[in-house]
Amino acid sequence: MNNDRNSLARGMAEAFMDGSVSIPYALLRTYRALKLNDTEGMLLLHLIAYRQLEQNDFPTIEQLQERLGCSPAIVGQTLQKLMKLGFVTIDEVFDPLTGVQSEKYNLAGLFQKMGQMLAAGELPIRGNTGNAAEETGATIGRIQPETSALRPNATVSGSSNLFVLFEQEFGRPLTPFEYETINGWLDQDQYADELIRFALKESVFAGKLHFNYIDRILLGWSRNRVTNVEEARLHAQKFRAGR
Repeated sequence: MNNDRNSLARGMAEAFMDGSVSIPYALLRTYRALKLNDTEGMLLLHLIAYRQLEQNDFPTIEQLQERLGCSPAIVGQTLQKLMKLGFVTIDEVFDPLTGVQSEKYNLAGLFQKMGQMLAAGELPIRGNTGNAAEETGATIGRIQPETSALRPNATVSGSSNLFVLFEQEFGRPLTPFEYETINGWLDQDQYADELIRFALKESVFAGKLHFNYIDRILLGWSRNRVTNVEEARLHAQKFRAGR
């Protein structure tokens, strides 16, 4: 029995060595200084690992959830935050040979921010014999309260609840692109949270539950200078009456 276990252990050790991933040391040293928590830092590492070992440039929410061990909502919120901060973007890729269009995660923003921090002297380019925790401004093995990772059963408020509402209505986890779309409605288009919720409700009522339809609703309200739910409700009633 012991010989079998030893053989298995040796085989697994060899497999681990064969499947190594090249991780930028600068990422391990700077992610705390970049105000990223452990969940966000680990998600970035998994994106790098997927690309290097599995040639998967766009892992799904479910794949990332399995690796991180947290809920799809937390994975989506984490991705949304990283995209909002400019660490991660989503690129559309078109293969002219096959005619297939796909998406991939782009970490150029992360590496640029890491380089800027090191070039500005905010962290030494190479470590020294001093306290590594002092170099990164973080305490090893301890998560500061303001940056601690969200638990799956944590209470989320504000726009985060909006993502949960969409997932409940769609009956599935949102894709990273859908998270980015909602984030664009909030940050770029400056649509009110309550209007986005009401637009979702209208799409459900119309039996057209998809993002393009919701986007057209919001765009129509914006063109008609609708700024709150009451105005949106009146506009929807007039639209239905005129059909």
